[in-house]
Amino acid sequence: MHLPTLRQLEFLCAIADEGSFSKAADACHVTQPTLSSAIKETEALLGVQLVERESRGASLTRAGAAAVERARAILSDTADMVSAARQAGAPLSGPFRLGAIPTIAPFLLPRTLKALRQSHPELKLYLREDQTERLLEGLRARKLDAALIALPWEASGIETMELGEDEFLLVAPTDHALAGADHLSASDLVEEDVLLLEDGHCLRDHALSVCRLPSKRGGADVTATSLPTLVHMVAGGLGVSLLPKIATEAGVTSGADVALRRFDTPMIGRRIGIAWRTGSPRAAEAQMIGEIVRAVL
Repeated sequence: MHLPTLRQLEFLCAIADEGSFSKAADACHVTQPTLSSAIKETEALLGVQLVERESRGASLTRAGAAAVERARAILSDTADMVSAARQAGAPLSGPFRLGAIPTIAPFLLPRTLKALRQSHPELKLYLREDQTERLLEGLRARKLDAALIALPWEASGIETMELGEDEFLLVAPTDHALAGADHLSASDLVEEDVLLLEDGHCLRDHALSVCRLPSKRGGADVTATSLPTLVHMVAGGLGVSLLPKIATEAGVTSGADVALRRFDTPMIGRRIGIAWRTGSPRAAEAQMIGEIVRAVL
């Protein structure tokens, strides 16, 4: 009994993803005739039409959609097998796909990458910066091997390891009353216009929670898309904000006319952790990377 090859399954999945033979061929780095021939051979092996060839693209038949679902699982399991064998032979060698949220990636990854290059020179790291939900989707879909996120975060099918705490500091215009106050506590922010990142960033939720501020507040209705933008908004006199200590240590306020203040009682705004898919053959490697991040922290 002849079976489709893994390459033929990759071609079929590419057509499902790209919607045309030409785009699928480009994605697989083959010529269109090569891909078209492979699909015809697959259809002949299975005895059923998988793809509808149309003038402006291609679509899957009902049988094709069912075959793609199985093909994705087979390709994913094969990748897991390769990863498990590689890990058994030489952990943290070859490609590893690591994600990180935007309020961690630019501030923690440079130091982490330097440490990884020194300790595991054979590791080829692929990085992806995105918000937490999409990173977790990438883990579940096996498109990522691990992700650096802010804890706490509960998600089905995902395991995490805490790596360290991240303190929040107040950032305010240099002439703001809180910049020179003798004492500073979370209660001092209740009447202030506290600037936050836009919805979707977990740092926003952590800031609201640690200061016990309502998610829908009066006052400033201004949000930022990134921490550097947030700093410039503070420097412009639009309000005050909270910054993770790792961001301030990396110089996110450099050159801005702002003051940084610690709270009298250190404000632990979030915990940094690494996440991986439950049952992943690269779980041990994710934890090894986590230990390196812990040392950097």
